[in-house]
Amino acid sequence: MTAPISPTDPHTEYTRRLAERTAVAADLERRDRSISNLRLFVALIGAGMLLLVLGRGLHPLSLLIPVFAFATLVVIHDRVSVQLEDVRRAVRFYEHGLARLEERWAGMGVTGEEYRNPAHPYADDLDLFGKGSLFQLLCTAQTRTGEETLARWLLQAAPAGEVRGRQDAVDDLRPRLNLREDLARLGEEVRSGVNVEALIAWGKAPVTLVSRSAPIVGGVLALLTVGAAGLWAAGYGPLPLLGMIVLEQLFLWPYSQRVGAVVRSVDRPARDLAVLARLLERLEREEFHAPSLREFRAGLETNGEPPSARLARLERLVALLHSQRNGVFALLAFILLWSLQFSLRIEQWRAENGPLLERWLSGIGELEALVALSGYAYEHPADPFPEVLDSGCVFDAEDLGHPLLPADQMVRNSLRLGPDLRLLLVSGSNMSGKSTLMRTVGVNAVLGLAGAPVRAQRLQLSPLSIGASLRTMDSLQEGTSRFYAEIKRLRQIVDLAGSYPAEQPVPNTDCPPPAAHCPLPTSFPALFLLDEILHGTNSHDRRIGAEAVIRALLARGAVGLVTTHDLALARIAEEPDLRAVNVHLEDHLEDGEMRFDYRLRPGVVQKSNALELMRSIGLEV
Repeated sequence: MTAPISPTDPHTEYTRRLAERTAVAADLERRDRSISNLRLFVALIGAGMLLLVLGRGLHPLSLLIPVFAFATLVVIHDRVSVQLEDVRRAVRFYEHGLARLEERWAGMGVTGEEYRNPAHPYADDLDLFGKGSLFQLLCTAQTRTGEETLARWLLQAAPAGEVRGRQDAVDDLRPRLNLREDLARLGEEVRSGVNVEALIAWGKAPVTLVSRSAPIVGGVLALLTVGAAGLWAAGYGPLPLLGMIVLEQLFLWPYSQRVGAVVRSVDRPARDLAVLARLLERLEREEFHAPSLREFRAGLETNGEPPSARLARLERLVALLHSQRNGVFALLAFILLWSLQFSLRIEQWRAENGPLLERWLSGIGELEALVALSGYAYEHPADPFPEVLDSGCVFDAEDLGHPLLPADQMVRNSLRLGPDLRLLLVSGSNMSGKSTLMRTVGVNAVLGLAGAPVRAQRLQLSPLSIGASLRTMDSLQEGTSRFYAEIKRLRQIVDLAGSYPAEQPVPNTDCPPPAAHCPLPTSFPALFLLDEILHGTNSHDRRIGAEAVIRALLARGAVGLVTTHDLALARIAEEPDLRAVNVHLEDHLEDGEMRFDYRLRPGVVQKSNALELMRSIGLEV
């Protein structure tokens, strides 16, 4: 993974390109205004000439001059408008990139709210979706399938070999800024205009118009009808032509309803596929080096032919079919049985390629997810890819930070979990950063196992099934209290750890989003993150229940972090068979204010700040 990422830092490169694209946009806007004014001027001249023609001061043919000039300006204006919108998309691409680099990105881009699932064992707890979420930071995908693929990768860890394949692909894609810009230019049209579900349904629908003989018979009839028209023109009368037209209509009658259905149903898929064809053609032009990307592109081809070529063939067929709408050509199209001939060819195309549409769309989605991760990697050149182990239950991090926090607010910590140290009991005062520490661990695990770089100096981890209880809430609709919601989540995490088998199967990575329909990730050892465990009950029950849950998780081979205010719970670290240690985060009073450094230290915290915090806001304690 040594591919160069850029001759300059991302901020400098984005700023330079933004200035260039903005200058081009400004020039096109000036041309757009000038052509608009010129069109108005030509229209006024044409109106004046029309008055002169009506007054017999000019010959009527002279009106062809302003008409031709106005039509020419319309064509040029349309071309400039398309170029202007294209450049504006590039401007937005670099503006959003700079916003991410300058920590102004929250609220920009897609939030992924539709992938939220309160039943998922860590998505809400680790802020994967929503405003200011990890998904919003990462996602630059322009298609629905791209968004779904990225969401699925964040919601479920992949086997080590697959993660390493994604890392190679992301590293190969990282320096390809031109590719990301081009996809952003093309993609806004895809996002606004392509109905993926309807496309797949159209491709899979039964073919209703199939006949080997109809094209041949129809072609012969069309030739004979043209010949009959020639006989009429030669002076032999219209009867042969009328007879052939009657024969054509009798032949067409059994097919007429199905032909009409094909003509009506193909318009929207053809438009959508024409847009996707441009996206695929741009991807196919890129020369990839990573083996996984080469295999991906080869997998999209059918008999050595790329999908963009097949889609272009459909686009030509539909354009020819629609040419019969031209008033000049309509009569000839009627004689040539034009609708039948091209409807048969379109249905033949759909029979051959319709079942492939889902694979092509899925491939676009996978590559878009990789491109999104490569953009994140490009914008964070100091972040390394983690070392992903094939087996075990390991999370070993040096200088780990939270990727959603601004650099000037982020504090890094080092920690290690594995066979010899399986539990960190984290104590600390209020607001000392215990929850943030656990989210830092969880989010970096999600990033690393999705194939992205992580916010650390170094990270070594194995594939892990994450279970978190950091943000359990009561539910008025379900009639559950916060405590009951928490113990339900704890049961889910214990089950998650208990479902890890001795021999690891390959996980199901084909489950489509939204997450609510996906099975819980149960194929790997568990990493648990429990914040203020059982804080909704009395201290006696909390101590007994928390210790039981921790023992159950450790007995199932899991590793993790538990934060607590109950210092009595910290005593379980004294039991050597649990392989646990106490660590803490602390604060100090400075000039009458509480100060936090968010640094992880060994041992149990020795003081509490609850009373000081209460007094600091004016409560008499």
